[in-house]
Amino acid sequence: MNLNLNNKHVLITGGSKGIGLACARLFLAEGAKVALISRSQTHLDNARQHLGDVFTLAADLRNADAAAAMVEEVENRFGAIDVLVNSAGAAQRSVPEDLSPPLWRAAMDAKYFTYINVIDPVIKLMAARGQGVIVNVIGTGGKVPSPVHLPGGAANAALMLATTGLANAYAGKGVRVVGVNPGFTKTERIAEGLKVEAKRSGIDESEALQRMVASLPLGRPADPEEIASIVVFASSERGRFLTGANITSDGAATPSVV
Repeated sequence: MNLNLNNKHVLITGGSKGIGLACARLFLAEGAKVALISRSQTHLDNARQHLGDVFTLAADLRNADAAAAMVEEVENRFGAIDVLVNSAGAAQRSVPEDLSPPLWRAAMDAKYFTYINVIDPVIKLMAARGQGVIVNVIGTGGKVPSPVHLPGGAANAALMLATTGLANAYAGKGVRVVGVNPGFTKTERIAEGLKVEAKRSGIDESEALQRMVASLPLGRPADPEEIASIVVFASSERGRFLTGANITSDGAATPSVV
């Protein structure tokens, strides 16, 4: 299927690893031009070795000024952004007894504001041009609370609302906004979550992994490329009527009609 993404300028935050990196590969395969953002220049250099001709820029997106400066530099040096994919930031997982107000605040900075700080300048530029797509990779933790992911889940829930609300507000200006909510996916974040779940349940990490896999209807977590395929489709004109949707992509692990 031709998704007509050839020569589109795609900005991917958190694009040096995991789902973001998988998205970069698929966008490049569709002929798009890709810019990657990460806090780590080392991770960006590693990603460039695997991907080839991509624009990279290191920035801490938890800081609104740094995020706005990054967007300005990308637009000036890379080109007008046609598609923004947000996949940066992850809240620290913690057992409930270890939670504190600073951890809740840090989760919002790490997940919610890393997205909002980039969305705000980009969506206004897109609206001024009369076109653009934003896809937020969020997570099912915003719909189904996990005892070891409560602050991060709260940030995810806020992002789902922002996604739907911004889609409604900007639909008339030619800008689409979509959320994609992965479940368990084979990234470094699974290992972090399993460590905390093992602590909470008083088991070792290998048993925590076995329990997690056993709970999945498909008998395995998603590959990053499987989530990336949904992101790329949603970014294309083929997915134009998905705007405002928050798409659960967890292999039926949380069956729900809501």
